[in-house]
Order: sequence, then C-alpha cells, then structure tokens
Amino acid sequence: MFFLRSTGSALPGGSPLVLVHGLGLSGRYMLPVAEALARHHPVYLPDLPGFGDSAKPDRALDVPGLAEALAGWIRAAGLEPVALLGNSFGCQIIADLAARHPRLVERAVLQGPTTPPQDRSWLRQFVVWRQNQPFNPDSLSPITWGDYRKCGYRRLLLTFHYQLKDRIEDKLPQIRAPVLVVRGQLDPICGTEWAAEIARRLPDGRHVEIPDVAHTLVYTAPEELAAVTRLFLDEAATRSCRRKDHPERGR
Repeated sequence: MFFLRSTGSALPGGSPLVLVHGLGLSGRYMLPVAEALARHHPVYLPDLPGFGDSAKPDRALDVPGLAEALAGWIRAAGLEPVALLGNSFGCQIIADLAARHPRLVERAVLQGPTTPPQDRSWLRQFVVWRQNQPFNPDSLSPITWGDYRKCGYRRLLLTFHYQLKDRIEDKLPQIRAPVLVVRGQLDPICGTEWAAEIARRLPDGRHVEIPDVAHTLVYTAPEELAAVTRLFLDEAATRSCRRKDHPERGR
C-alpha cells in the first residue's frame, strides 16, 4: 500500500490520524484537509489496495476486504491505536474496521457517510451525484478522473456495487470508539436524516453540520472540517491527561 505522511509539524502527543479516501479515489484529493490537520496531528494518507498508487489485486475487494487491508497496514506501520477520518465510501470502510477491530481505533470521524437505504440503487446514485457535482470546483475533476483511470473502470464499478450492498447501519452498534458524524449542510448524497440516524445508532456518536458546503469537505472546506475534527480529537487528549493526573484507585 502506497501512503503519504506528514513530517515534523504536529504538536507533541497528538494521536496518529489516518485518512480514508472515497470510491475510486486516492489520498490525493484529501491533501487539503491533511495539511490543515498536520499542524496538530501526525497524518497518514494511504491508498487502499487497487486504488491510487497502491498495488492492484487481481480481484476487486469488497468493504470487509478493504477494511482488513487497512487494519493490516495500520498494524504493519506500528500506528495502533489510531484516529480515523473518512469521506463518503471511506466511512463504510472505517465502520467495518472499527466494528471488527475495536482495539485499533481510538476515535473516528465519518464525513458524508454513504449510503442511505433509499439511495442504494444505480439510478438514485446517479441522481444524487449529479446534484452534488455543481458544488465541486473544476480543480477537483483532473484528480478524480486521473484516479479513476488508475484503478480501472471495472474495479471502480465492482467496488461501487459492493458499496451499495454494504449495510453500514448493522455495524454501527458494534463500534466502541467515539464517533463524530460530519455533514455538509448542502450535501445531497448524505442527507441530514441519514447523518443523524448514523449518530443515533452509534453507542457513542454525535452529529454536526457545517453550513453552506456539500459532500467533498476534505477538498472544498478543509479548514472547517479540520476545525471540528480537532475539537473532537482534542477531547481524547484531554481525557488522557485527566486519567494520568487522577488515576483510578484499585482495591
């Protein structure tokens, strides 16, 4: 697996933060939010198997397969436990990983999680993605189409099929880590009711909306997304300091 990582700029004590890209893409389009977050945390941007500059398996991996590959990479890199931030389809991979491997995940941010049950069809997805397109700047298109060519359209379509078949809602109650669900107020792909439903199903979930932005916040609103992410991750650091200052007494 190919990955990018930040170097030397994070504040001491920050947990490793792994960013998980969306369908057919690589970590490249997440660089804006990665740079904003790297001032406070060590940031890693892996390309999942089959995508970006990572190796291309003979078969397209489904959601559990991609989650297991990411879990193996986290262990191999010696990063555990990590905080995770995913965009779109990346949220489904994070949910699967966190449910299967709770010890690997300290906290998670799900930004624009897919896919609401009523939208799990090719036709409906075509409609909502077309609705979102005007919110994406022209500069995103070369990155998107370049990554689609790298992964290949067959792999892209098969992975899209796996995305639609994956029932993220069944995994949410098994996730022990605190999770922040972030939605852009104008997002047609992740509606407000769906984002709120995901937060309700999580044992420790919450839901925030960022005004006047849509689906791809990692690229179009990196500073706003980084701000709510930092507040959420800083809670973990504060709690850790309190435990050190006031250890629980055993009997």
